[in-house]
Amino acid sequence: MRGKSVGVAFLMLALAVLRQFSSPAEAQSGNPAPPHNGPQGWGPGSREQVVSSQTLQIGGATLQVDFAAGALDLTPAQILPWLQHAAQAVTVYYGHFPVPRAHILIVPVVDRSGVLQGATWGDMHGWPGFTRIRLGQHTTVQDLTEDWTMTHELVHMAFPSLPDDQHWMEEGLATYIEPIARVQTGELSANQVWRDMMDGMIKGEPAPGDQGLDRTHTWGRTYWGGALFCLVADINIRRQTNNRKGLQDALRAIVKAGGTIDHGWPLMNALEIGDQATGTRVLTNQYKQWSQSPSPVDLPKLWKDLGVSAGQTGAEFNSNAPLAQIRDAIATRQP
Repeated sequence: MRGKSVGVAFLMLALAVLRQFSSPAEAQSGNPAPPHNGPQGWGPGSREQVVSSQTLQIGGATLQVDFAAGALDLTPAQILPWLQHAAQAVTVYYGHFPVPRAHILIVPVVDRSGVLQGATWGDMHGWPGFTRIRLGQHTTVQDLTEDWTMTHELVHMAFPSLPDDQHWMEEGLATYIEPIARVQTGELSANQVWRDMMDGMIKGEPAPGDQGLDRTHTWGRTYWGGALFCLVADINIRRQTNNRKGLQDALRAIVKAGGTIDHGWPLMNALEIGDQATGTRVLTNQYKQWSQSPSPVDLPKLWKDLGVSAGQTGAEFNSNAPLAQIRDAIATRQP
């Protein structure tokens, strides 16, 4: 979940919070999460009592990890590898960690288990990026191994803060990039990720009455509709550049130009920088269409062209499919 910077007016923040949902794991199970009405102290301006701190150096950045007061079955030493893997995945995808300094706050939740919720803000208390995670007291190492939330949240640091109507871009990018970044580090298999995309992308398709991504703020369109925009853009960039460039190149250029969470930009500014990096007009042209109209995608044809079909334990690949090389390139680690 992407938060807003301190400078945003309270009313807009309240509206944004009411509109926020937990994240696409609920999407994968088909159950949208309710708006967050958590305990006092969850908001970006709150202060928690910190009982221990660790500092990580990853991807050219300093990450301060603070543990708030509260009981956890796991020790910090057992939790830190989860954070390191997430930060490393983001580093690999973008070429370096997107902000020079980030603060991660772990807030224990009594008598619960698992990663319960995350939120990320920019320019918070002197930190370019600030992520807060609610972690259940009885969370296990296996829970952390299977978690996607931390990577999702850290991806948010790699794009500028946008107006509320473009919240779908912030969440769509994190939904799309998180599993791909983890494939590129070897944490997930490409078969697993493409099968999850087959299951998830259909939830982002427009329903009757849809008015485009900027004007349709449902859970499915915000998370999976945004992710579908990213997938189609990635494919079209690669088609137009003979697979020499992709969305990853565009996003790296946006970060290099200063487009990170601690800066508020108009979305078109970021997309124009991305297009310049790929030598195309894919992002700006696709945004003009998808933002104002439903723009459905023929997903069965897309999966067939990519050479992706559902198997028993993951996706099965057809190496002779027209877009098979693009499919493989999307998941391939770049220098």
